[in-house]
Amino acid sequence: MRVLLVLLVALGALLAAPAGPASAHAALLGSTPAPGSVIGTSPTEIVVTFSEAVTPVTGRVQVLGPDGKRISGTPGVAGAVLRIPVRRAGQPLGTYLVSYRVISADSHPVGGAITFSVGAPSATPAAPADGTTHRSVAVATPVTRFLGYAGLALTAGPVLFLAFLWPRRRSRAGAVRLAYTGLGLILVATLASLWTQAPASSGSALWDVSGAELGQVLTSSFGLTLIARTAVLAIVAGLLRPLARGGLSRPRGVALTVLALGGLVTWPLTGHAAAAPLSPAIIASDVVHLSAMAVWIGGLLTLSVFLLRRTDPRVLGVVLPAWSRWAALAVVWLVAGGVVQAVVQVGSVPALWRTDYGRLLLAKVAVLAAVLGTAFFARRMVNRRQVVTAGPGRMRRAVGTEVLATAVILGLSAVLVQVNPGRSAAVDQGAVRDEGVSQTLTCPLYTLQFNIFPTQIGDNNTIHAFVYTPAGAPLPADEWTVTSRLLGRDLEPVTEPLLPLQPRNHAAGAITFPFPGRYEVKFTVRIGELDQAAVKTVISVPADPARS
Repeated sequence: MRVLLVLLVALGALLAAPAGPASAHAALLGSTPAPGSVIGTSPTEIVVTFSEAVTPVTGRVQVLGPDGKRISGTPGVAGAVLRIPVRRAGQPLGTYLVSYRVISADSHPVGGAITFSVGAPSATPAAPADGTTHRSVAVATPVTRFLGYAGLALTAGPVLFLAFLWPRRRSRAGAVRLAYTGLGLILVATLASLWTQAPASSGSALWDVSGAELGQVLTSSFGLTLIARTAVLAIVAGLLRPLARGGLSRPRGVALTVLALGGLVTWPLTGHAAAAPLSPAIIASDVVHLSAMAVWIGGLLTLSVFLLRRTDPRVLGVVLPAWSRWAALAVVWLVAGGVVQAVVQVGSVPALWRTDYGRLLLAKVAVLAAVLGTAFFARRMVNRRQVVTAGPGRMRRAVGTEVLATAVILGLSAVLVQVNPGRSAAVDQGAVRDEGVSQTLTCPLYTLQFNIFPTQIGDNNTIHAFVYTPAGAPLPADEWTVTSRLLGRDLEPVTEPLLPLQPRNHAAGAITFPFPGRYEVKFTVRIGELDQAAVKTVISVPADPARS
């Protein structure tokens, strides 16, 4: 208990530690394809360059094709350069929209949207992506995680007992079947994760998966990691065969241990740990956390289902003290691994109650505390040898309670790994959103493509506008103005000039929205000395800048 107290004190001290000094926010320097450009063929990769190193926010960097479907893969980042792989869109000609959210070196988020076109701008380009996941995928993902965790426990517990603590006169068949059932669950969860990753990336339903999307997942680092896990499962299944006959040789035991650790590494490599600060330490702590969880919960389940029933109390008097020591050690490592992850992933003490990640973590800790209380009661019975004197009935009830409570912990863990870590979510909640308006407007003289970001109350709204010929070629313009008028109120329209930039079909400026509501936005562009035309649209400005 003193070790647990020290770990909890360390958690509080590290969470309360002050942050490092801040630096300037990252600024968008450019992209390939360039913002507003018209290119001839569909790109296979989009490169966005910032003024300083950035970290992409999970699920908030995406590309929409002209048909409105997400076509982006998992983004990669090297310092200040963000690379987004894209597959060929089902409708390749038209306007593409790239929305991004990244964390600057000073921990501040930077969001925005850029557009480019293939062939010519779309008459109605795709709306900015909202980053949501289809409900079927949102439900399936934590279910597959839960099955994977359950499989780890169902495998580790029986294997541990069969190798070291199994009574000689008890049949091994049931425990062996349970271990192979656990391996089967891990395999099912792995294959399901490979499948769900495709619609999770595109934003489509669980059943709306194309061969190209699945192929992209299989060849990604995520897919290759899960394929490696599947290979490890096959080898482990072969190494476990001697357990049915009585034990493992030392070479098999060493090989099994090494493979098990290698397989466990695939869990953090496909989760938050891979993208976290101090990633090697977080991956190592996650492996420790998972292995301790599997040993503890799997051992409790094996005791409850097999050994506490129809086993002589004198035999239990030998087995239970050894298991009690192993369980205590597993709990210490479980908490130690969890503390390391919490310190990095939560980020600050307020994030514990201000973010979904922190609240789920507190719920998990509360259930764990209740389980540890039950475990303390069971350990006291073992130390007082009450199982031998009074029979295993009370012990069986205590262990059953622990098993049910730890199942709840597994469920919370399965949900927790899908939630944005507190270190990112706490920052993201107060950040500007990426629901900027991007549209294409047409008239006989030109086609105008514009982006207003972030489209909120106040004067902090930036406009970028581009004009093209009806055929889609850049069209130099000599004068630009933008006029905004709040509909439904007796207010005069406000006209502001836009600053022409290079190339000459590009202009930028600012627009003010003093009140929430629907605004008519009109662009007036002069081409040459005599040709001038206006195009207009209506956009909505919400009352809450956070768009909650």
